[in-house]
Amino acid sequence: MSEFKIGESAHLLGVSTDTVRRWVDAGRLPARRTEGGHRLVAGTDLAALAQDLAESPDAAGTALSARNRLTGLVTRVLRDGVMAQVEVQAGPHRIVSLISAEAVDDLGLEPGVLAVATVKATNVVIERPR
Repeated sequence: MSEFKIGESAHLLGVSTDTVRRWVDAGRLPARRTEGGHRLVAGTDLAALAQDLAESPDAAGTALSARNRLTGLVTRVLRDGVMAQVEVQAGPHRIVSLISAEAVDDLGLEPGVLAVATVKATNVVIERPR
């Protein structure tokens, strides 16, 4: 059975180590303590939580057929006339999308803004959570 340290678990879930510690303390994520006092999370428990998090409804309450929704921060917006390249850092994942410059303006996309990258087939849709 694979086990993961708190920091590794946080990295895999795309959250902070403090968040994982709070989930363990609240009983949302089971963990065992080593003789040295470190907490280890079983891979099966981590996978179950990751699946629960992926299936939970988003904050905006919208219904979409796309299942690959990655919330992160806009890190770069490169404009070139009609089109723009938007980069979103979602946990350890860097998502790059080409969208219209008009959409960038309408969504108010700029570095530091929270955004959701929705991946469906070969398209990445960028939106702002409400």
